[in-house]
Amino acid sequence: MTLRLDDAPARGGAAPSHDAARPATNDASAPAMRHFDFATLPAPDRYRLLTAAVLPRPIAWAVTRSAEGRVNAAPYSFFNVFGSDRPVVCLGVLARPDRPKDTAVNIRATREFVINLVPFALAEAMNLTCVEAPPEVDETRLAGLATLPSVAVRPPRIAASPVAFECRLIHEFESGPGQWLFVGEVLHAHVATRVLTGNPERPRIDHEALDLVARMHGPSAYLRTRDVFDLVRPIWADTAPQSTETHCKERQA
Repeated sequence: MTLRLDDAPARGGAAPSHDAARPATNDASAPAMRHFDFATLPAPDRYRLLTAAVLPRPIAWAVTRSAEGRVNAAPYSFFNVFGSDRPVVCLGVLARPDRPKDTAVNIRATREFVINLVPFALAEAMNLTCVEAPPEVDETRLAGLATLPSVAVRPPRIAASPVAFECRLIHEFESGPGQWLFVGEVLHAHVATRVLTGNPERPRIDHEALDLVARMHGPSAYLRTRDVFDLVRPIWADTAPQSTETHCKERQA
């Protein structure tokens, strides 16, 4: 299914204002804020603000195959998992000034792609596949990456990646000229046994063994995902404020 953002107001057009209905606040703890009207900002400034604020971003190392059979590999940080029943991932591919990106062309033509995750050990190879190569260049060969056949889709997976998801396109959404959001259903997952732990029937993935990298701000900043802390999810029955009636009954007792 192809969707387009046809109903959105034109860039620069007036958007409805809700400020009049919004109650004023005088919270001294609120930080000082600066407002940016994205309708008036140039596209490079919008990109810079968005990508410097939404951090860290997981990386999808997308492998696709063209209708003619050529393999393409490229990393994208506009990516995440968005459901488990159906299991779906979303991949955002931005526009390019001179020609469409090979990833977008291939996904639209074949409706298949493979998402490989990027460990620190493969960061250099991943970065090499960022190059703006001609469509006939196979970036996996350029980066010296071995590939393995997939089970249900034509694009291969990167052999050294610890996790790979075989995906079939179920929705495509053109959110701007040449800017695409692809929703793919995960058909198969391939996980390296070295990162699996716990009960073999229901294994968990050891995030430290994965040692994934993520995108940060600017054109070249990355992060290793090793700084982890735990927060126990609260239970409503333990945290809900007691009603006045219940409180009075307890005091009378």
